[in-house]
Amino acid sequence: MGEHVQIRLKDGMRVSAAGELVERYHCKCGSTWTKTYRVQGQEPDTLPAP
Repeated sequence: MGEHVQIRLKDGMRVSAAGELVERYHCKCGSTWTKTYRVQGQEPDTLPAP
């Protein structure tokens, strides 16, 4: 039996309530990863009320 090589398949991106960019990945074996990018020195953008 061979070794398992984990391949990260992108599930998607979103922006958190704190203004961070969040990327989610998964592997066919069931493993998952989340990578977060923080913006330093800036307040998150807000959308105007409708």
